[in-house]
Amino acid sequence: MEPLVLVPGLLCTEILFAPQIGAFSDHPVMVADNRNHDSIAAMAAEILERAPERFAIAGLSMGGYVAMEVIRMAQERVSRLALLNTVARPDAPEQTENRRRLMRLAADSKFDSIAPALFTSLVPPARQNDQELRNAIFEMARDTGPDAFVRQEEAIIARIDQRPNLGAIACPTLVLAGADDPLMPVDVVREIHEGIPASRFEIVPACGHLSTLERPDAVTALLKTWMDG
Repeated sequence: MEPLVLVPGLLCTEILFAPQIGAFSDHPVMVADNRNHDSIAAMAAEILERAPERFAIAGLSMGGYVAMEVIRMAQERVSRLALLNTVARPDAPEQTENRRRLMRLAADSKFDSIAPALFTSLVPPARQNDQELRNAIFEMARDTGPDAFVRQEEAIIARIDQRPNLGAIACPTLVLAGADDPLMPVDVVREIHEGIPASRFEIVPACGHLSTLERPDAVTALLKTWMDG
């Protein structure tokens, strides 16, 4: 079966893809570890070093930045691409300013305050009281830790503008947006679809930023269709 590489986002671990890992148990599945480097290119290079010779790759949010870099670096190795709740644009100045503020909190031993603050910006109002979702986000943050968080934020701040590279992507590509994503609105995600000729665009209703956990059945069904070609 076709190998599948899953790439988590900022402060996220394999827990982000727990429903999908189970659903794709008949495939070789590798979950990238994005905690070791402070650049998107280095994260992508580690995936290319560890992954099978040819594979499908799906990334969410920061994981999407990494997946786009993987295909830019070695398109011949990527059979399929899925970009979930992500953007191709570089960091905007106001986003960088907020990241620097969070990084200072982590450096000042206030890392435990970051996940609760981020929760409200990741999850739409209808899910703000979802304790199971909250627990998953907090657990992933604890498993990531402050040092890796700072490295990830540095990588995100310095990421390149991938929009000029989208037109060169030739493999079957799924671009997915959450209808209620507070961080990456549908129109911004749609920009990726418009740039990739071989892409399919899907909007998951009643869904925020962490689509794989918020709407696991819907997202898994779309990924199954994508993997089946």
